[in-house]
Amino acid sequence: MNNKDITVADPDARIAAALGRRSLVLVGMMGAGKSSIGRKLAGKLGLPFVDADMEIEQAASMSISDIFAKHGEPYFRAGEARVIARLLDGGPQVLATGGGAFMNAESRAAIRAKGISVWLKADYDVLMRRIKRRSDRPMLKTDDPAETLKRLLAERDPVYAEADVTVHSREVPHEIIIAEILAALAPRLQSSPAAAGDRMS
Repeated sequence: MNNKDITVADPDARIAAALGRRSLVLVGMMGAGKSSIGRKLAGKLGLPFVDADMEIEQAASMSISDIFAKHGEPYFRAGEARVIARLLDGGPQVLATGGGAFMNAESRAAIRAKGISVWLKADYDVLMRRIKRRSDRPMLKTDDPAETLKRLLAERDPVYAEADVTVHSREVPHEIIIAEILAALAPRLQSSPAAAGDRMS
């Protein structure tokens, strides 16, 4: 292998290397595809995939719906923030967060310090179609789920917009969304490369 072969790395490998110990953190509304897209993105980059909601359920030994029902949302949000802070110390990885996680200012600061955030932005109609397929969304267990979703979008979208990168999640093959994420990440990582001490050996 000559020197040229050594220096010309696969683009996906370059992105993974540029992360250093940082995590790629997917944020956005429930139904935006953070878990399904995140798994495939992690596979493409050769990184572990971690779902924060699953980690919360494991830590609490109960479902998120049960945590909401038994303890309420403030209790859940406090635990969620602790779990995300812990997970961010385990990078590099692709980390999918729950819909409300990025609303916590401390979590946003931790993600900014130890990760690169990607907002999977999905339109109301797309989210509503996807969410109807599932009954385990505690934030939508209201008299008018459609109106609740509209209210949550109005509250959360301005905060999600603080993410480092925004990619439109829509009804196309996941590979297209992943390609757009990687294309958006490349210049972002070039402008903020991992410090030499943060790179994995």
